[in-house]
Amino acid sequence: MFAVPQYWNPNGMATEAAQPDFENIDAGADGASEEEKPKGKRKLLIMVAAAVLVLALAGGGAYMFLGSSADDGTEVVVKDPPVFFELPEMTVNLSSVDQRPQFLRVQIALEMKDEETSEAVQLVLPRVLDAFQVYLRELRSTDLEGSAGIYRLKEELVRRVNLAIHPAEIDNVVFKEIIVQ
Repeated sequence: MFAVPQYWNPNGMATEAAQPDFENIDAGADGASEEEKPKGKRKLLIMVAAAVLVLALAGGGAYMFLGSSADDGTEVVVKDPPVFFELPEMTVNLSSVDQRPQFLRVQIALEMKDEETSEAVQLVLPRVLDAFQVYLRELRSTDLEGSAGIYRLKEELVRRVNLAIHPAEIDNVVFKEIIVQ
């Protein structure tokens, strides 16, 4: 016979190479035995099933993320634009400690939801202007300093208008111009 070559294994020991079993080799085209062929088909079937599952999950995720293009029955609510009611320009003298005259000039618009509230303001406009004049004359210039002072002024004016036009309500007071001299 012939000499069997020796190989070094990872443990540092010499081993003999395994002798091929020439009697059980099938002379198939791919050289694989009959026992190995079903394993290959099973692996292929598992890979195809996994690919189909991944595609199905990706399609479902895209559908959920992007939404369907068909009408799903939800209604879009269109919000009506707000209505603004312009008040006449007001100039008032501010309360001062040192008796030096200081003035406040404001142009104000009232923001509301609908025309009905605008009509309610128009009916009691003298009362609204009186409430503003009385409140503004009691302010000092230090009360109007910074954004916090303007915010407090805005909130107080909204409260006073809503008291004057009750049960109607405005949403906001919008300053078009505010000057302290």
